[in-house]
Amino acid sequence: MQNEESHSLPAGKNNDVLVIGGGPAGSTIAALLAERGHRVTLVEKAHHPRFHIGESLLPANLELLEKLGVKDEVQAIGLEKWGAEFVSPWHDHIQEFEFSDAWNDSMPFAYEVRRSEFDEILIRNAARKGASVVEGCRVTAVDFLPQDGGAIIQGQHDDGRTETWQTRFVVDASGRNTFLGNRFKRKTRNPKHNSAAIYAHFSGVERKCGKKAGNITIFWFEHGWFWLIPLKDGVTSIGATVWPHYMKTRGERTVEQFFFDTIALCPQLTERLKDATLVSEVEATGNFSYSCGHSHGSNYVLLGDAYAFIDPIFSSGVLLAMKSAFAGADAINVHLTTPEKSKTAFARFDKIVKHGPKEFSWFIYRMTNPAMRNLLMQPGNAVKLKKALLSMLAGDIYGKTPIWSSLWALKGVYYITSLFNLRRTITAWRRRKVNIMVDDGDVAPKP
Repeated sequence: MQNEESHSLPAGKNNDVLVIGGGPAGSTIAALLAERGHRVTLVEKAHHPRFHIGESLLPANLELLEKLGVKDEVQAIGLEKWGAEFVSPWHDHIQEFEFSDAWNDSMPFAYEVRRSEFDEILIRNAARKGASVVEGCRVTAVDFLPQDGGAIIQGQHDDGRTETWQTRFVVDASGRNTFLGNRFKRKTRNPKHNSAAIYAHFSGVERKCGKKAGNITIFWFEHGWFWLIPLKDGVTSIGATVWPHYMKTRGERTVEQFFFDTIALCPQLTERLKDATLVSEVEATGNFSYSCGHSHGSNYVLLGDAYAFIDPIFSSGVLLAMKSAFAGADAINVHLTTPEKSKTAFARFDKIVKHGPKEFSWFIYRMTNPAMRNLLMQPGNAVKLKKALLSMLAGDIYGKTPIWSSLWALKGVYYITSLFNLRRTITAWRRRKVNIMVDDGDVAPKP
């Protein structure tokens, strides 16, 4: 039943679903719900194409892109990524992984993409499927109506105009802006992890040859790790994910100089950049890991980064966003068509949304631990441990691939190795405890 206030709004302003945010999560769920015949409005604060970091997709993304009908468009802009490599200053070799060696060999590659192009493909697809897409409009207020009557949404356009919608259901896909998480005061820093990032794009970066040209490289160094992501147009994304206290050592240096000084701490990366040229501004982000605690209410859901953000070392961000959107679309469709089944549908959604961050996080929390580095740099295949690890790196954690017993065995090896090197483990644990310590100064550095 519509609230009486809805009659004061033009018919086009009444929706079944209003989506806040036009990134991978928002554009995906808007397309899926519009395709099912629901009236959907997507409100995005920016205009596409717009810059976004996080260019590396996982093999498990490809099935979702095919279901959305955009796989060919993404292929046209993407550079094939057949594997990944890890480089450690504490080891004398480079460890390479190929996704084809995973348990499920039907997902042998993914793509590296410019997010400006990738995200625009998804939002235009949502419009083609029937969603009303509004760009250059920032949502400023959400007023939920009593008795699950939906919500009144207010937004402000770039030119100062205001606009109002009434909707039966709200989707928060606002990314790290965490619109509803902030409104409900539920966004909290992750007590188990804390990091910051500084990044930019370069041309002229040394690449691998042939089939390996699109592979992502992870470089460990004293203060965290670097990513190197080659893109199809010859540009390469370079970034450092570091402990927040290291970011504070910048002092009077510019962000750009601090970034180059940080790169100089990793000789292997410096060698790859010897002929490179900076082709973008250097950006920085603080407080990298957080959660909003709950994923849904009676007339709203939180998707992707609007629910939680974890360290991006395994390139999981786009997969988690899109997977939560598929799950959210299923739940919302049930809620709007057969509301008596909503409780079960949202319980299933909640389980899926929490599953991905949980499984990736166990490894992320331990990525700088010597025992974990050794496991990744020298993976054995007893009990198919390597296959299970590669399946996780490929994002194959939602299907029926039987990886879990082997992953548990891998975790057991990690704990046993840690116990046999107890002094080193305790030293690493104490150092990490200090490294993830947070205070009110943990913010992104300013230019």
